[in-house]
Amino acid sequence: MVVLGVTGGIAAYKACEIVRGLRGRGVPVTAVLTRAARKFITPTTLRALTGRSVVTSLFGGAEAETLHIVLARECRLLLIAPATANILGKLAAGIADDFLTTFGLAVRCPVLIAPAMNPRMWGHPVVQENVRRLAERGCLFVPPEEGAMAEDDWGVGRLAAPDRIVERAMEVLGSRRTLAGRTVLVTAGPTREAIDAVRFLSNPSSGKMGYAIASAAARRGAEVVLVSGPTALPDPEGVRVVRVTTAAEMRDAVLGHLERASVVVKAAAVSDFAAAAPTVRKVKKTEASLVLNLVPTPDILGEIGARKGSRLLVGFAAETDDLVGNARRKLAEKNLDLIVANDVRSGAMFGQEAGEVVILDRSGREERLGLRTKSEIAERILDRIEERIAS
Repeated sequence: MVVLGVTGGIAAYKACEIVRGLRGRGVPVTAVLTRAARKFITPTTLRALTGRSVVTSLFGGAEAETLHIVLARECRLLLIAPATANILGKLAAGIADDFLTTFGLAVRCPVLIAPAMNPRMWGHPVVQENVRRLAERGCLFVPPEEGAMAEDDWGVGRLAAPDRIVERAMEVLGSRRTLAGRTVLVTAGPTREAIDAVRFLSNPSSGKMGYAIASAAARRGAEVVLVSGPTALPDPEGVRVVRVTTAAEMRDAVLGHLERASVVVKAAAVSDFAAAAPTVRKVKKTEASLVLNLVPTPDILGEIGARKGSRLLVGFAAETDDLVGNARRKLAEKNLDLIVANDVRSGAMFGQEAGEVVILDRSGREERLGLRTKSEIAERILDRIEERIAS
């Protein structure tokens, strides 16, 4: 997740373009607005664009006083754009008098700053000294550009182009190769079990969750193999995709790549049953029986759990009743390290861009994620995987 800090300058409106650019790359964004920034852009605007609540105050809710710590654990990049002379001075001096400056002291991820101010201010020795001090501490910068300013001045101080800021942010995010040297095996999408030549048993899974996990793992430097059932999704960048149709084909593909995998994430919605005697011809309605004999499909997750060894295994539980209880039983029965449970009553999660999940582990820890995009959920799942690897 990227936390975008927006400070009080005329260029604040360009934060909307930055959010769109990051979201278009599949990167979840949480926006933080300073009090001065709210003179130029509203929380409502950024909430609509990010799909998440906008932080405007250090104090203001039941958990507001610790939100800067909670976000710091999830944040992969703190991006401040536009950054005024005021915020540069505060960050350089270690002042923490609002949410953004307090958060700036709490994060341990990369910090990328895109300054924007009048050329007279940008050229001031104090501002340049603050930039130097921040750079010496490891902060990264997207320097301002030369051009016309709001006050009819001309010079260096205009906020860098939003697409340039987004590209630099992606470069920084790509440098976090925390899964480099590991092979991550992901399954996604539904399977289809033929009844006859034109009909099949399946489910509404779109594959979006598994694809988001595969993309996020690749960005973290992993070698990723994605075994995908039938979906309409394009292959994720930097991911090897193996396309299958049936549960049996998915089993063969998974077991064929299992030996090299140190992490397995089974996000696919595998059909539990197949027709006992599918035909190779289309059965006419007039000759069809109203009884369809079914047989169980392979228990891929159970088979991986039985031969798990030292690899880390993550499963999913789509439930309509007793969400946590059923997920915990599956966690134990399948020998999982983590399980991601989601309530699918009324089709929730299937094909959607966002959802709510609960992540459970073997120690009894239970983490409830409120409404999040699937990209955001994927990032949090990988954070939990990395925690398990490091423990």
